[in-house]
Amino acid sequence: MQSITEIPILNGRRVILGVTGSIAAYKAVDLASKLSQSGAEVDVILTAAARQFVTPITFKSVTGRNVYTEADLWGPEAHVLHVGLAEDADAFVIAPATAHTIAKLASGEADTLLTLAALASRAPLLIAPAMDVGMYENAATQANIETLRSRGATIAGPAEGRMASGLVGLGRMVEPAELIGHLRVLLGKSGSLAGRRIVVTAGGTQEPLDPVRVIANRSSGKQGFALAQAAIDRGASVVIITAPSHESAPVGVRRIDVETAAQMKEATVGAVTDADVLLMAAAVADFRPVDAPKQKIKRGEGIPEVRLEPTDDILASVSAQRRETRLPRVIVGFAAESQSLIENAEKKLRDKGIDLIVANDISADDAGFSVDTNRVTVIDAGGAAEEYPLMPKSEVAERILDRVAKLLEA
Repeated sequence: MQSITEIPILNGRRVILGVTGSIAAYKAVDLASKLSQSGAEVDVILTAAARQFVTPITFKSVTGRNVYTEADLWGPEAHVLHVGLAEDADAFVIAPATAHTIAKLASGEADTLLTLAALASRAPLLIAPAMDVGMYENAATQANIETLRSRGATIAGPAEGRMASGLVGLGRMVEPAELIGHLRVLLGKSGSLAGRRIVVTAGGTQEPLDPVRVIANRSSGKQGFALAQAAIDRGASVVIITAPSHESAPVGVRRIDVETAAQMKEATVGAVTDADVLLMAAAVADFRPVDAPKQKIKRGEGIPEVRLEPTDDILASVSAQRRETRLPRVIVGFAAESQSLIENAEKKLRDKGIDLIVANDISADDAGFSVDTNRVTVIDAGGAAEEYPLMPKSEVAERILDRVAKLLEA
């Protein structure tokens, strides 16, 4: 997994992280560290019970900022401390959140620094429950969680797994990476693409050669999934249609899994009927076997003759559909080329009738397929080209979404 660093939507944001008394508090240290690496300013509030599991110096070491405890509630600035913490926050995260703290939040109790600050805060509230199976399933806990959810809090998890008690079930705190995904959704709600519907395709399609083998390509789907995350960060509603890929869908993204070019076409044409944007990042096979045998091809039967036929052109189909429905408003294509990069990309742009095309040279070792970096040229319908130097695919996605936002405004 790519390290979590310099996430634009988190950079400079102030996050309050409340930590309560659970063995899962060790995950909160990792969460605080990852948030700080992402550029967020993390102020940690430890309850008295949390200090039985972790120490303030641990969090200060990974955040470089003050850590607040119950002792601070009675200090010289106690009468304004909780207000100051709450007013300056962009997001309020409680992870792990015990059944006790959840009950206090639901009933509006304010007897600790954490609950005081949470009650005073107007920032989005993200809660990650962590408790034993029976405690989580108890009707009182479920009612408290529903109360908080009805008031606008986001409840992340819990996950299923083995507890400290030895029981197995729902109750484990979700992992820090997933929590950061939920936080990105919350902070992105007022972004430049808020209310927009975006469809992203990703990965390399697979055309069956027999029941075992396929004709495929080396696309990992990394660029498509990066585009989906960048769209979520801007407040969009996102669907990703992906060929087989090991990438995980970002929190908030609806994922549709397909295998063949025909399946991707069916899913894409259906998804864009009410979409504002199509980002066609998938590497779709151009050809497929005419007649794939029902049984596995055996080596002893000699070298098979495989006849190929062209697959359907998804971009052309969507472009033709747009001429009737005017949706999607913006179509972005991708051109993965091994020669004559710009010429081939410009031809594809014209032939498909799309708005932008992103061209990348797949012969480079440090860009293109199956790596975390890319070097692309973006060409618009007027022929203007902009070259992006080698950069993480996440940054390429940010720049492409900036271009898409401007096209939508126009």
